[in-house]
Amino acid sequence: MSRLQAVLCDMDGTLVDTEPYWETAKLDLTGRYDVPFTHADVSALVGRSMKVTVDALRDAGVPLSDEEILDGLVEAVAARVRAHIPWLPGAQEFLQQMVDEDVPCALVTQAWAPVAEVVVAASNGALQTFVSGGDVTHPKPHPEPYLTAAARLGVDPTRCVAIEDSPSGVESAEAAGAVVIVLPGIHPVPDGPRRIRRDSLVGIDRGYLESLL
Repeated sequence: MSRLQAVLCDMDGTLVDTEPYWETAKLDLTGRYDVPFTHADVSALVGRSMKVTVDALRDAGVPLSDEEILDGLVEAVAARVRAHIPWLPGAQEFLQQMVDEDVPCALVTQAWAPVAEVVVAASNGALQTFVSGGDVTHPKPHPEPYLTAAARLGVDPTRCVAIEDSPSGVESAEAAGAVVIVLPGIHPVPDGPRRIRRDSLVGIDRGYLESLL
């Protein structure tokens, strides 16, 4: 029997690089209201939940409700992703490999559904389900996002490999019981016994994933 039951993928920094889209959306929003917000402020929010982002923008002085801030950011990024999906090196080939080798995959992201849906639709059937920031009560680093994804696929999370790039995402996947492939990200991720570092998704196949379990 195969040890591997599924792959659970983060989105930003692992499959696609939409962080520049989010950065532009945040800076455009704060600039619209002359609210001081820097690139450093944006970088500090990478990998954090949308609630943390909305709170930060509101606290900085954006004169909108939480819902208005959230909707504005999501709509701006979703429009850019629909126009162009910024796939990371090896990501599309990796997803096709998972289709060819019959490995179920799920997307596990802090982003909201309108953004996640575009990436899922472009995955050629590799991403069979997704968990977005709006689907959970407790975002990463809590294990709920990865436990939810495993439940939706009907798999045991301890027989899954997760792919992440942020400290909070790695903690979430690890706490759910998955082995984690850690890709380079904006914020450093400490080493750990169930954390395997890779430079990219290039060359990863089912045999390699099986070996990690």
